[in-house]
Amino acid sequence: MPRWTRVALFAVTFVAGGVAQAQIAGVRSINTYGVPGLIETPSAQMQPDAELTTSLTLLSNDIGRGQLAFQILPRVEGVFRYATVPDFLPRGNGEFTRTYDRSFDVRVQLLEEAGWRPAVTVGLQDFGGTGIYGAEYLVATKSFGDLTVSGGIGWGRLGGRGSFGNPLGVLDDRFDDRPGFDFGQGGDFSLDRLFRGDAALFAGVQYDVTDRLTFKAEYSPDEYRVEQARGRDIIDPETPLNFGVDYAIRPGIRLGLQAIQGTAVGLTFQFAANPKRAPLGSGLEETPRPVTLRPDFRENPEVWSRGWVADPAGPAAVRTALDAALAEADLELVATRLDATQAEIRFRNRRYTTEAQAIGRAARAATAALPPSVETLILVPLNAVGTAGSAVILQRSDVERFENAPDGAAQILAASRRVDAVALPDEGLVTEPEAYPRFRWALGPYTATTTFDPDNPFRIDVGAQLSGRYQPAPGIVLDGAVRQKIAGNRDEYDRRSNSVLPRVRTNTYLFAKEDGPFIPYLTANYIFRPAPDFHGRLSAGLLETQFGGVSAEVLWKRDGSPLAIGAEVNRVRQREFDMAFGFRDLDATTAFVTGYYDHGNGFLSQLDVGRYLAGDEGATYELTREFANGWRIGAYATKTNVTAEEFGEGSFDKGISLRIPLGWLTGQQTQAGSAFTIQPILRDGGARLNLRNRLYPLVRDQSAPDLSDEWGRFWR
Repeated sequence: MPRWTRVALFAVTFVAGGVAQAQIAGVRSINTYGVPGLIETPSAQMQPDAELTTSLTLLSNDIGRGQLAFQILPRVEGVFRYATVPDFLPRGNGEFTRTYDRSFDVRVQLLEEAGWRPAVTVGLQDFGGTGIYGAEYLVATKSFGDLTVSGGIGWGRLGGRGSFGNPLGVLDDRFDDRPGFDFGQGGDFSLDRLFRGDAALFAGVQYDVTDRLTFKAEYSPDEYRVEQARGRDIIDPETPLNFGVDYAIRPGIRLGLQAIQGTAVGLTFQFAANPKRAPLGSGLEETPRPVTLRPDFRENPEVWSRGWVADPAGPAAVRTALDAALAEADLELVATRLDATQAEIRFRNRRYTTEAQAIGRAARAATAALPPSVETLILVPLNAVGTAGSAVILQRSDVERFENAPDGAAQILAASRRVDAVALPDEGLVTEPEAYPRFRWALGPYTATTTFDPDNPFRIDVGAQLSGRYQPAPGIVLDGAVRQKIAGNRDEYDRRSNSVLPRVRTNTYLFAKEDGPFIPYLTANYIFRPAPDFHGRLSAGLLETQFGGVSAEVLWKRDGSPLAIGAEVNRVRQREFDMAFGFRDLDATTAFVTGYYDHGNGFLSQLDVGRYLAGDEGATYELTREFANGWRIGAYATKTNVTAEEFGEGSFDKGISLRIPLGWLTGQQTQAGSAFTIQPILRDGGARLNLRNRLYPLVRDQSAPDLSDEWGRFWR
């Protein structure tokens, strides 16, 4: 199989964006680097907010580039690129080998287009990689009906043909010269090269012939100096003029054809998806049952009698009716406390993506099952391990009054109260007989991938997994799984690690060579509430595929506060490569203090400070954008006291996380989804345990601000 086709197959794994959608308004045609633009040059335009664009460019000279671009904010875009260039790196004896290059871009729109004013964008291309495609630019774009004109000034790769002295040199002499870069190491942010060296101008036009067909032409200053400087005749430019045509095959899918530098032909595939724009619109979930209204007390006072509490069969009958009403809403009744005027209802939500919607469904079910004398509803959603966060207190009359109000969600939120469930008394709480003990198991397929191997950018194993979870009581969880690989090629990796650090991750390929049944995890967990606003976790066993041991965690999270603080300590030992019950002679102690901050509008920051598996110390920062439907897109970077040389290729740990909810694709309410991390290089520095049941993801949606931010789904 040609190597560029391997890159193509790898890029196709990004095609979460390849789902056809009903309407794609404002989605821009992209250039061969994956951003809005012409052929090799960018434009100042931006994609719609939250747009996720996957693209693949294949050139006739065996160059391939795959990009994943995300519109982080309406005027800020980030890009991850994986490219392959033939005959680029020397390997001795006058021969050259192919390089696989990883890089990051960021673009910021300084001005939006308005009236006669053009849009203006500043961009950093390949500022976090080897610098093969390194460039900076300032570009302006103006549309005149179907015609769009762009022009700008570029540095680095865009500062080649027709270059002139850097105009920024008037500010400081340092801008006159552009430092070189190290192809062997790469991965560091090249801040010392930004906007330095000679500059050049670029320009181009785009004409929309129809809603689907677009013609492009540009003047490109890229002379492929990086390739030429290394003595490689990969592209020998003959003309600065590039031409292209772009066609929208269907909404969300575009195909581009380019003639580049007079010597190469390019083909670009573009796939668009947006968490805000589900394929099936608002979804296919069924309409909830309406609120059951109580009869007027003055007309039928006997129905409001409180005598049912004294009846020996009364409370049991109410619990039976409540269990059936909750089951109809796909909720599971766990425990209740009933009296004549108040009902506390503890339930599990295993379907809805937001607790607010589950609480709304539970409130409706309560109105159908509880006697009219019950006015106060205390609704307590439990998480996957059976512990509670905030209890939501509603008045039944408010539920009846606001169901059909134009601003019903806001009104019921204003009328509600929240208290920490720890403050609720245990006396009188009746647990359903079927609630505990509980055992669940599943048999299904699994996949394991290895990305960015220099010999093969994408490897995958597929097989079968049998998993189970046993809960004898609330907060006590025993879970584990057994896997059997059926097919795959992750075991074909044969590059020996040259790590100077303890090999806590660079031996991953040795774990992948196991052909027999193996245990990815087998743990005992105790999740508990030690005090109001606090959550705790104790775990022991085979914590992940490569390490086993003990883990302890505590989390402070107050209802309504955007800040949460946690601490975690782990004492672990590396497992044998067969992933059974044996251990190797490599142990580690890790400890972290973590701060979580909810910025609002779906943005969440996480900062971990502490000691990592290889004994290095430092910090990890992650910024994530989340959506109510379950989409999550984030990026992280880790810097420790390990030098770039000690870390090895990549200089430091970084990556992109992505979660795509199944319900977004199907239109149905489900908590299932697919999550993965794009990690450009796997090294030992900055390595953490891949623990299950960490507290913050487990409990965050059980209290405000998550709970209140999602309250708009209460009546859904």
